[in-house]
Amino acid sequence: MNPFVIPPPEPPSAAVAGTELRFPIRRVFCVGRNYAAHAREMGKDPTREPPFFFMKAADMVVPAAGVVPYPMLTRNLHHEVELVVAIGGHGVRVRPEEALELVWGYGAGVDLTRRDLQDEAKALSRPWEWSKSFDASAPCSPLRPASEIGHPSGAIWLEVNGQSRQRGQLQDLIWPVPDVISYISQSVALQPGDLIFTGTPAGVGALQPGDEVRGGVDGVGEFAFRVGPVPA
Repeated sequence: MNPFVIPPPEPPSAAVAGTELRFPIRRVFCVGRNYAAHAREMGKDPTREPPFFFMKAADMVVPAAGVVPYPMLTRNLHHEVELVVAIGGHGVRVRPEEALELVWGYGAGVDLTRRDLQDEAKALSRPWEWSKSFDASAPCSPLRPASEIGHPSGAIWLEVNGQSRQRGQLQDLIWPVPDVISYISQSVALQPGDLIFTGTPAGVGALQPGDEVRGGVDGVGEFAFRVGPVPA
């Protein structure tokens, strides 16, 4: 007997590179201002204060390929390229030196942001989740297992229409991946299927309909997509 009163939605998932397998997505955690240069460009002090987080709905993760739709309710859509960490283990109050044991793999993603909505929310001292968690707001490359690629430590980059916009080094993370995992696990129990977008380097900027976006993380993968038209 079907226990659901309506047909259940398809479970959110991400592709696994080179296979037909899928990685099930449970939750999406995002770290704010985790590169010093980006903190400065956003007008903030890049000292190592405790990290802060926001979330995106799991079904906001879409392939970073083909056409990614331009969202409703904005005229100032920004790109933020990020290393994505896929969690494959359970963890509560995990120590940083043990945190990488929870990692299943990695991807390269883009935290799309409706910057005008975010700026308005900040000015009114309101939550700015609406600027971050919207349809197709988390394009992501296929994930690659850490067992195959190790733990990345190279460059992260993004270009628009062939022009470089963002470029940084993972070693410049204010809070490296083990620290981010440990910090999240002090507040909630990390579970298999959780994704973590780990922050973006400097150079964030606006995307226009028709823009060709390419990016990637060294040792992890690359992506390429086109921005769709403004919705009618």
